[in-house]
Amino acid sequence: MTNPMHKAGQDELREARRESRWLYWAVGVFSFFANMLMLTGPIYMLQVYDRVLGSRSEATLVALTLLVAFLYGIMGFMDYTRGRVMARVGARFQSRLDKRVFDAVIRKSALKPSENAQTGLADLESVQRLMASPVLMSVFDIPWTPVFLAGIMLFHPWLGLLAIFGGVILILITFLNQLFSRKPALEANIASHRATMMSDEIRTGSEMVQSMGMRGAAFERWVKARDKSLKQSIHASDVGGTFTSLTKTLRLFLQSAMLGLGAYLVLQNEVTPGAMIAASILMGRALAPIELAIGQWPLVQRANKGWDSLSELLSEVPVEQPRTALPRPQALLQVQSLTVVPPGERRASLRNVSFVVKPGQAVGVIGPSGAGKSTLARALTGVWRPAGGTIRLGGPSLDQYEADVLGQHVGYLPQDVELFEGTIAQNIAKLAEQPDAEKVVNAAKMADAHDMIVEFPDGYDRRIAQGGARLSGGEKQRIGLARAMYDDPVIVILDEPNSNLDNAGSTALNASIRRMKAEGKSVLIMAHRPAAIVECDTLLVLDNGTVAAFGPKEEVLRSTVQNHGQIARSPEMGGVQ
Repeated sequence: MTNPMHKAGQDELREARRESRWLYWAVGVFSFFANMLMLTGPIYMLQVYDRVLGSRSEATLVALTLLVAFLYGIMGFMDYTRGRVMARVGARFQSRLDKRVFDAVIRKSALKPSENAQTGLADLESVQRLMASPVLMSVFDIPWTPVFLAGIMLFHPWLGLLAIFGGVILILITFLNQLFSRKPALEANIASHRATMMSDEIRTGSEMVQSMGMRGAAFERWVKARDKSLKQSIHASDVGGTFTSLTKTLRLFLQSAMLGLGAYLVLQNEVTPGAMIAASILMGRALAPIELAIGQWPLVQRANKGWDSLSELLSEVPVEQPRTALPRPQALLQVQSLTVVPPGERRASLRNVSFVVKPGQAVGVIGPSGAGKSTLARALTGVWRPAGGTIRLGGPSLDQYEADVLGQHVGYLPQDVELFEGTIAQNIAKLAEQPDAEKVVNAAKMADAHDMIVEFPDGYDRRIAQGGARLSGGEKQRIGLARAMYDDPVIVILDEPNSNLDNAGSTALNASIRRMKAEGKSVLIMAHRPAAIVECDTLLVLDNGTVAAFGPKEEVLRSTVQNHGQIARSPEMGGVQ
């Protein structure tokens, strides 16, 4: 938790925690009275054994019992209240950071898909669970341990020394528990996460696994990861359970040893029977927070790991600074000397790329696989930041727009369309809980998908499963295009828009592109298939990350593609190389 590289994230987490400092003070006050009232039991025992039994006064016993019942009620109320307060401290901490962590997870996942940033939300939840758990409240109780030990010492020094010896042993066990259980717990969490990730991958590709007879092999791979996870979990449980059982056994032995030593001192007329019982109760109170901390140590470890991971995440993905709201831009895209290095790589996928797209113009971006077409799409949508050069939309550079605002101006149809659990209308409306029906229908019409959607059972209100299951690739692609059109963007970027479309779908796509051009929108189409560039006025040819050609479609095809005549006559045949 002291890594200097994560200082920014540490400061952010501490600031969120400090917002509830007055609640911590309230818990401290409640803990003070709760621990003071824990002396009720020992004092009651002293009075019963040393006064009531000696005087044989039933009235005194009844009065003491009623008073003790009242004090225990107050103590229970104090303990209950501080538990409720700490639960709200944890909820407040999580609520304060939910959006920040969620945004950081999305931004990091977009920049580095290979890294698992999604655990950030689980890390935040693990810290919240610790804050609301009894183990954190034990932090307010542990300072009272010396007080209780001092109380035992007042009865007799030997009793105090026995209690101190027991406390030292329990503290030593706590440190040994931390030392020996950290690595097994970490390995168990990693193994469990890998097994879960593998099961998710297999579930996502369940149709392929089923159709290609891969269930046996998939099960063997999964069960191997699962067995390793179980083995590591058992090992971590064994280590933690060993210390928990040792702590419980030692505490019970110490209580009996306290009674035994107290009985010996009673026989020597050095303490009273009441002091013997009171000392045993006080020692239990003194050692209870330590035992609780040891028993809940896995929760502490998970929260500590979550805190470190959150610090790293928030340090790597700083807070986005608010930007001045800009007016709706013109559909003018200017790319100047653009260089893009994919996250996590050193070699640029695009180098010194320059071109201009004017309003009402459709530009086809073609080139061999690996030429940089998808990289260009990610850069134009603001997902990947330029390493050099600028991208301007209507004058301002892309980084002058808020991410959500830029998403309203730039419609994007990725190569792999992802749909989310919900209705078709909600998916078109970018997951809005209450979609604007007029905008949804207009977007679908703009994408020439309205007729297809109304033929579905329930039409726009048809619920689709996560990932768009039960929809064909072409249907998902056309719904994805409607989603790109939902906010009436000024520029639309289509990455392989007809890769899953049949002839009817391709015809609908071309009609949609014509409609966009007529409305003055700019369109960029990353394509391998010639059918996708039929409506393009201009072609941009990329080769090995650089611009090989840019200009009117016929001129570029004539100079770069040998069979351009066949492509012009039969756009559905062959492929653009």
